[in-house]
Amino acid sequence: MAYLELKGVEKFFGSLRAIKGVNLQIQKGEFVVFVGPSGCGKSTLLRMIAGLTEIDGGTIELDGRDITRLPSSKRDLAMVFQSYALYPHMSVFDNMSFALRLANVDKKLIQEKVGRAAEILNLTQYLQRTPKELSGGQRQRVAIGRAIVRAPKVFLFDEPLSNLDAALRGQTRVEIAKLHRDLGATTIYVTHDQVEAMTLADRVVVLRDGAIEQVGSPLELYDRPANQFVAQFIGTPQMNVVDTAKLPALREVVGAAHAPDGFIGVRPENVLVRAAGSGRLSGRVELVESLGADTLIYAHVGNGNGAGVQIVARQAERTTLHPGDPVGLDIAPASFHLFDRQGRTVGASAGRA
Repeated sequence: MAYLELKGVEKFFGSLRAIKGVNLQIQKGEFVVFVGPSGCGKSTLLRMIAGLTEIDGGTIELDGRDITRLPSSKRDLAMVFQSYALYPHMSVFDNMSFALRLANVDKKLIQEKVGRAAEILNLTQYLQRTPKELSGGQRQRVAIGRAIVRAPKVFLFDEPLSNLDAALRGQTRVEIAKLHRDLGATTIYVTHDQVEAMTLADRVVVLRDGAIEQVGSPLELYDRPANQFVAQFIGTPQMNVVDTAKLPALREVVGAAHAPDGFIGVRPENVLVRAAGSGRLSGRVELVESLGADTLIYAHVGNGNGAGVQIVARQAERTTLHPGDPVGLDIAPASFHLFDRQGRTVGASAGRA
């Protein structure tokens, strides 16, 4: 039996059906990430679970109890917002203990709960400071600590790292992963960043236009995407997806008998860059991005009549290539995905280079 279950959940904004009959089961202790482009409904769905947005259809059950119509204060959930939502005039201690004080929890127990959360989050030395005296990462940890002291059944995170710089996002992402492991808490996390989804989740829920496209572990989605949308959304840089009509030569590379009248997808790490004159495809370098550990090579591959497509290759080795240089390209064996004209997966041979 699922710990948290959504059954046919729907949301309308006027005539717009924003959430389209979502069904989802989440197990106790699981870390589930909702991911998708802006406007896909992931935050709306999270707010419906939290009780902050009214549900227009379907039911939500938590630990065997129907919470569909319960107010947020009665659902035994705790939410961490993107904006921190801290009281600026209160100390860190008072911010973290506010909900407990409202519930008239014993002062000694409050001290214990806040002290433990502060220790877990490395906030002990900041308990008497106000939010304006903290960095962005510290403020976010205070917001997380405020959720921890409530000991909820489910933690809800709504894009908690969006306001942090790149280095701090990476550091805080690691802290959230460690926190989940230490607490063993059921967690739902919303993000538009598929790197966060891949690194944090036990399972990823990919949403588009208010509906679930695919649910699975990060590597399941990466290796076996259900459709072209998931294939291109998961992975950085995104999968090369080539219209077979624009590059017929690619059909011969993967095997014309297997390639449909549709699209062929290849991950950048499975595109192999060769010397000019070798390789089964010929191209010309458009851009080289040297990232240190990785190098991205963008090449224009023609089809013989002046048109063509851009293909990006990812390799661990550094390169001496420059824009304008001719190159050859190959596709690693057993590493392609096939999609029909509607973007549905119709076949794959998704090995690794």
